[in-house]
Amino acid sequence: PDEGCYIYGLFLEGARWDPAAFQLAESRPKELYTEMAVIWLLPVPNRKPPDTGIYLCPIYKTLTRAGTLSTTGHSTNYVIAVEIPTDKPQKHWIKRGTALICALDF
Repeated sequence: PDEGCYIYGLFLEGARWDPAAFQLAESRPKELYTEMAVIWLLPVPNRKPPDTGIYLCPIYKTLTRAGTLSTTGHSTNYVIAVEIPTDKPQKHWIKRGTALICALDF
């Protein structure tokens, strides 16, 4: 794109992407990981995330979310958090452990 960048190839754990509703949805039975849609990262200086309508979803490098604690205070396995549209509160997805994963360990 002219601004920002596209991210693809991520996997959702604890939820699935619903392309019809354009938001997070509950996982289907026996479905541990699903492919995430393409994400367009568009940087905006000093932007405040909205209070409702999004889940601030963490992205991890691997399924092992634990890593060594870096000087930033985050795990070395942590990449960034992205806003994903949802009609449920953030605590709903936090309880399910919803996260985006860069690489599965298969």
